[in-house]
Amino acid sequence: MSYTAAVDHLYALGQELAPSTPSTPRRKFDLAHMRVLAAALGNPQTAFPSILIAGTNGKGSTAATLSSILTAAGYRTGLYTSPHLVRVNERIQIDGQQIHDEDFARLYFQVDETARHLVEAGDLPYPPSFFEVLTAVGFLYFAGESATQAEKTPVTPIDIAVLEVGLGGRLDATNIVDPLLSILTDIALDHQDYLGTTIAEITREKAGILRPNGTLITLPQHPEANQAIGEAAAALNLRAINAADYIPTSVPGHTAGVPQHPGTAGQEAGPLPANHYILTLDGETLEVDSPLSGHHQQRNIALAIAAAADLRNSRGYKLSKMKQESNQTGYKITNAQIETGIRNTQWPGRLELFTFPEGPQLLLDVAHNPAGAWTLRAAIAQLPEAQPRTLLFSCLRDKDLKEMGQILFPLFDASSTDPERRKDHIVFAPIDNPRAAHIEDLLAAAHALDIPAHAAPHLAAALAQARAVTPPEGLIIATGSVYLVGEIRRLAGEL
Repeated sequence: MSYTAAVDHLYALGQELAPSTPSTPRRKFDLAHMRVLAAALGNPQTAFPSILIAGTNGKGSTAATLSSILTAAGYRTGLYTSPHLVRVNERIQIDGQQIHDEDFARLYFQVDETARHLVEAGDLPYPPSFFEVLTAVGFLYFAGESATQAEKTPVTPIDIAVLEVGLGGRLDATNIVDPLLSILTDIALDHQDYLGTTIAEITREKAGILRPNGTLITLPQHPEANQAIGEAAAALNLRAINAADYIPTSVPGHTAGVPQHPGTAGQEAGPLPANHYILTLDGETLEVDSPLSGHHQQRNIALAIAAAADLRNSRGYKLSKMKQESNQTGYKITNAQIETGIRNTQWPGRLELFTFPEGPQLLLDVAHNPAGAWTLRAAIAQLPEAQPRTLLFSCLRDKDLKEMGQILFPLFDASSTDPERRKDHIVFAPIDNPRAAHIEDLLAAAHALDIPAHAAPHLAAALAQARAVTPPEGLIIATGSVYLVGEIRRLAGEL
């Protein structure tokens, strides 16, 4: 079967967060179903060691940075993330290379056929969801099930996988692994319908990735989250590592530019400072020079450094159950390799700048919830005050549109008394997702704040409108949803 057929079939599956209807009620999470599917596939998740990362914001950036460090250290490293920006292959990578279309199609239909037999036999109550299938495909790929194996060429599992939790933690499909390390990034209110209505409840769900006598890496954060994490750690007799030692004590003194998208024109520095600073790790200098901009990324980088430092300890790790190899002195990772990995990190759509031969620049950021909106607002505060700005925004209707609007929309208020904002604009557009907020709701959120806004019929028109109304020296900021950023990124690459 073809790659196109595989992707079409995948998107026909029920997604965990799809709106509930009388014909398709909301799917219940049950990790037992994922274990049944994995067992029928030969339990591929046991063929390689893994690191599990949960949190509300920052887990993707942490995962991308850590996997880049491990690749720089010479380890064949798998990276599993979600959601994707443009192509589903982005979610499954080895050493920074996305899974090939041929491998994706073959493994997808292997999982699909296995699941169909399980349902027919009564071992599963219904077919696996979108995310469960993708997780199974990722595990098979990391275990060595590539196209070359179909050609009878021996393929070995990866050395290690860095796995980003999709939703929550306790019942997430990724949580059937036995991780070497569990990492908790910053936790905030999001997905309350599934995870709980308070920070403490959500934290307890995310702490479900912790293991008895295991290792936790995290940072001090919201007091309710700290308390819930502490209670979970004490109950499980965890060894907890605070990554705060790897956050710089002062703001970097210079401002390199936002990384430009490969292939775009222009080489001038971007409007936001990069993360470039010096730390000390195990008594040696460590120079951090990350392409991920924004002060908030220092926390995610710190978590990745703390994980790399722990992996190279003297306790030793088994590299692979299939290989039957043990690493008696930990993973061999030098400070220079950590520096290289951080410098080579690729994680698009996070304060990512596009520069065009003519017209305004375009800044993309996947601020998809109120916590992300506050982070983006902090970055916008570092922009030149006199620079004209246009907000290109849309979001999903299960997000807190009212709060996100209150955070972001006033920064683009052309009717305000601030003369610097007179040239600003807000442009809304629908996104192709069943959970998308309606244009009428987006406009109502702006009008409730007495802030002028305009709507476009689709994202291509919205980008064209934003470019038309923004002066050449201005900046378009596209945000509010991963789906919006992915499509705008694709369109921008075609300009």
